Amino acid sequence: MLLLVLFGRTAIIVFVVDRAPPRKKNQPSPPPLLKNQKQKNRVDAVIHFAGYKAVGESVDKPLEYYDNNIVSTVVLVETMRKHGVYNLVFSSSCTVYGNPDTVPITEQVKLTATSPYGRTKLYQEEMFRDLAASPVEKGQWRILLLRYFNPVGAHASGELGEHPVGVPNNLMPYVHQVALGQREFLRVFGGDYPTPDGTCIRDYIHVVDLADGHVSAVEKLLSAPGFGCQAVNLGTGKGTSVLEMVKTFQEVTGAKVAYQVVDRRAGDVIEVWASTATAEKALGWKAKRSLEDMCRDQWNWASKYPQGYETKE
Repeated sequence: MLLLVLFGRTAIIVFVVDRAPPRKKNQPSPPPLLKNQKQKNRVDAVIHFAGYKAVGESVDKPLEYYDNNIVSTVVLVETMRKHGVYNLVFSSSCTVYGNPDTVPITEQVKLTATSPYGRTKLYQEEMFRDLAASPVEKGQWRILLLRYFNPVGAHASGELGEHPVGVPNNLMPYVHQVALGQREFLRVFGGDYPTPDGTCIRDYIHVVDLADGHVSAVEKLLSAPGFGCQAVNLGTGKGTSVLEMVKTFQEVTGAKVAYQVVDRRAGDVIEVWASTATAEKALGWKAKRSLEDMCRDQWNWASKYPQGYETKE
């Protein structure tokens, strides 16, 4: 699916696929809608969110992840170049850092992914760096790699949120489904990590703060000739363990979340949280919303739409 979102005079394409585009004779082929888009609208920038994104699933299905995530990106970039669109904001991930030696993590640390999902993000980043550095491309590309940490929450209105199909791969949808009584308990993967409570530590960021970061990223690209390819972390700069998040959710919402600690999950890292200095300096962006806001907004959405938009009134 292709969405065209207008911000004043700026046209932004959000290219969203859940499968690699169809190919003929083993060659990628852009969807017709994408091929025709430039004829109808002046496109200034592309925000590329598309891709499979579950660490555990990628360990079980590596080929599907390489096929979907990387092939789709090649198709998109080829189509952008064909139509003279050279501004790209890419949805990358903190998984490109692997198990970092120190935290908070700056954009300059060594890149080494520990899962097929993380490697698909890392390989795409490498492709973008090569593209921006290519003398044939004549320095036309401006590519901003936004390394997400862990987006959670929903819009404060309760009208926009995440409703996974099947078993959730991310923490917060699973938490709210347990709180709603849709699942018996939350599985906490690993309770023996070298952290204060034995569970993994992540940098959870409110999804609306993340959206604001994308607006700042596009504004930066459109005002920075010769930008090349650069990476920026999007996080809060604070680490929260899985059990701390569960506790906060219960305190904020009053809902109970039963959980069981189970074996570690392949591909998970111990602790990651971001250094946000680059985002603050380069983009003028900083996360504003608290852990309590994330939990409150998640529950507002989930309790209003327990079956997503299929919820009957």
